[in-house]
Amino acid sequence: MSTFPGSNPSITITSLDFSWPDGTEVFDGLQASFAPGRTGLIGVNGSGKSTLLKLIAGVLTPGAGTIRTAGDVGRLPQNVTLDTELRVDEVLGIAETRTALHAIEAGDVAEEHFTAVGDDWDVEERAVAALDELGLGHIGLDRTIGEVSGGESVLLRLAALLLRRPAVLLLDEPTNNLDLYARRRLYSAVQAWSGVLVVVSHDRELLELVDQIADLRGGTITWYGGTLSAYEEALAVEQEAAERMVRVAEADFKRQKRELSDAQVKLARRVRYGDKMFAQKREPKIIMNARKREAQVSAGKHRIMHEEKLKEAKERLDTAVEAVRDDDEIRVDLPYTAVPPGRSVLTLRELGLRYGARVEGEFELRGPERIALVGRNGAGKTTLLRTVNGELEPVDGEATAHVPVRFLPQRLDVLDEALTVAENVARAAPDADNNRIRARLARFLFRGARADKVAGTLSGGERFRAALAALLLAEPAPQLLMLDEPTNNLDMSSVRQLTTALESYEGALIVASHDLPFLESIGVTRWLLLDGELRDTTVEEVRDLMMSA
Repeated sequence: MSTFPGSNPSITITSLDFSWPDGTEVFDGLQASFAPGRTGLIGVNGSGKSTLLKLIAGVLTPGAGTIRTAGDVGRLPQNVTLDTELRVDEVLGIAETRTALHAIEAGDVAEEHFTAVGDDWDVEERAVAALDELGLGHIGLDRTIGEVSGGESVLLRLAALLLRRPAVLLLDEPTNNLDLYARRRLYSAVQAWSGVLVVVSHDRELLELVDQIADLRGGTITWYGGTLSAYEEALAVEQEAAERMVRVAEADFKRQKRELSDAQVKLARRVRYGDKMFAQKREPKIIMNARKREAQVSAGKHRIMHEEKLKEAKERLDTAVEAVRDDDEIRVDLPYTAVPPGRSVLTLRELGLRYGARVEGEFELRGPERIALVGRNGAGKTTLLRTVNGELEPVDGEATAHVPVRFLPQRLDVLDEALTVAENVARAAPDADNNRIRARLARFLFRGARADKVAGTLSGGERFRAALAALLLAEPAPQLLMLDEPTNNLDMSSVRQLTTALESYEGALIVASHDLPFLESIGVTRWLLLDGELRDTTVEEVRDLMMSA
């Protein structure tokens, strides 16, 4: 890792190789460069996005090649874990400077204090301003991490980076676990960034703020100018052209196969005719042998020509097929999940939840309503869902489900790690035979041997699909499905797969999420805000609350 202070910030990657200790190759000769501006780095789960950020930050070492950065590098990792005993000023990296500053203010003029402060006499003011910019102005510099929420701790790490003013900023899924209000603060910080910024995210709103998209696929990066919407438009045009090329290549391949087959039939007829003429000996033997050899040579050349044409057509077809992306979608038929309009699905009555949230009076969910449950981190959304699912006892009041319920938690811990995908689904549907289970799993993209993969070995996207299959294919069929932050840690392909799966679901749905574009894409019919108590709201009010946060 090389750094060039004082020059324009940039990242230059040359002939980069990287493999994991077990030999799994991630990059082989990767070339890329990042100039000042905001870049959205996207790709399916497992494509190497987080690995690339770690390599740029120096957390991992390349097997070969070079990564050169002009300017200091700051990185916000995907999973932020901080010691709960740390003070806020320690997280911000200003504790030593503050201590020295306070000592000088108290009259201690020891030289080490002035050395520690340097030129940073306004460090506290800058720290408070950075916190205020991210909506953390209410947090004092002397508080401990144990006193702040998980989302606030993520923003604290970002505030620490902003105080350092690195020329290169790397953000890995920064909006995971952030509520709507915290996300809005992060969006503002991203918009104001003037150096090199590379962000890995599936957050559509965040990716609408970037200047370019870097699509990491198969160990190489393809660049697209503009935001996520511009990328999707360009990709759609590319894919349409690629699919046309596949159709042309398929037609050519079939034609070459026919021509080879026709040629072989004609050659066989000629051979039979030659043999017949030879047997009848109508010409001198020497002439007939010469003609036979000539025919064999000609036949051989003709056959080789057609075989080469067929081979070339197959290569063109393979190349065309590779250009078409794997856009498999989950397509399921779930008629037994249907709930008639007006049927009572869930009743909450004077419900008191752990940690303080309440549902005053009576709340009724009827028919196939699709409910978006929104609110700040710590408001009690997960607690409410777990209470409805019967995992937590209410403090008082009651939560009564009138239909079969299934719950998909954030941790996706509904699978038995030691069982295969098929065995996990069989556990939820004990009366279904093996053939039926496998036929239904195929629609969740677990075809053939993929259904026999052990849950503990699944990738993030596979694990999500397996967990969703175990819920939706359960018996009795769930007529109330509850999802807690389902798009966290999912790549954009998996989010699309979830959306298409939910299109087939005909029951009642409650989704707790901070991902507004996703919520709007699944046809939400009712918006509920949990903020001390549960009340109806609108998407417009939710957006207004975000803007005013």
